[in-house]
Amino acid sequence: MEILQLLITGITEGCVYGLVALGFVLIYKATELVNFAQGDLMMLGAFSAISFVELGFPYWIAILSAMVCMAVFGYLLDKLVLRSMIGQPAFAVIILTIGLGFVFRAIAGEIWGHEPRILVSPFSGKIVDFFGLSLSQENLVLVIVTAVLCLLLYLFFTFTPLGIVMQAASQNQLAAYYMGIPVKQIFSLIWALSAAIATVAGILMAPISLVDPQMGFLGIKAFAAAVIGGFGSLPGAILGGIIIGGSEQIAGAYFPDGWKQIAPYLIMIIVLTLRPQGLLVKTQKKKV
Repeated sequence: MEILQLLITGITEGCVYGLVALGFVLIYKATELVNFAQGDLMMLGAFSAISFVELGFPYWIAILSAMVCMAVFGYLLDKLVLRSMIGQPAFAVIILTIGLGFVFRAIAGEIWGHEPRILVSPFSGKIVDFFGLSLSQENLVLVIVTAVLCLLLYLFFTFTPLGIVMQAASQNQLAAYYMGIPVKQIFSLIWALSAAIATVAGILMAPISLVDPQMGFLGIKAFAAAVIGGFGSLPGAILGGIIIGGSEQIAGAYFPDGWKQIAPYLIMIIVLTLRPQGLLVKTQKKKV
C-alpha cells in the first residue's frame, strides 16, 4: 500500500513536470530550439495568478487572467526578443533563453519578493479516501486537468485550422512559407501557447508547493522529462514527467539521501544511452 501511495504522489508531481515539458516540446517541434526559460515562465504564471487573487479576482477568473497575461507575454517575448535571433546558431538562442531565466528570476524577486508564497485553491485541505489511499483533491484535480489539457491539445492540433497550420510550419518552415503561411506569426502563437500551458502548471503546483523565484528551476527536471519521452512527442512529455515524478518518490523513500535529486537524471542518461530519440518519439519525413 505504501508503494502505491508513493506512486500516486509521484504521478501527480509528474503531471506538473509533464505540463512544463509540453512547453519544451511545442517550441522544439516548431522551431527546433530549446527554451530553457520554460520553468521560469511557469514561475511567473504562478505569481501572476497569486497577484490576481490578491487583487480580489475570483479564483477561476484569476486563473484565466493569468493565462491570458502570460500568453501575451510569451507572444511578445518571441516577437520582440527571440525573433531577432533568427539565423543565429541554435547554441546562441539556448544561451539567450538561459540568460532570460536569470532575468525573470531577478524581476520576480523585485516584484513579489523572495519569501515563499502559496496560492490557496478551492480544493486546499480536502482529502478523498480511495480504497484505503488518501488522495488530496488538489492532486486529483492536477491529474484530471493534465489529462483534459492533453486531450484538448490533441483535438486542437488534429482538427482546428490553426493547429494544422502550426503542424505544417513545424514540419517544414520554408514550404509553409511558400504556401502562404505566416510562419513568424505562427511561431509567436506557439510561444504564447507554451507560456499559457506553463502557467497552468504553475497554478496547479502552487497550492501543493511554495511559489518563489527559484521555482523555475523545476524546469530542469521538466527538460529531463521531455528528453525521456522524446522531444518530438507531446504524449512522451507527459510520460516522461510521470516517470520522473515516480522515480523521485521511490528513490526518496527507499534509497539513501541524495538519490531523490539525482534519480531523474540517471534515468535520462539511461534512456539516452539505450534509446537516444526518447521513448515515444516518431521519426517523420518532412514533406515539401
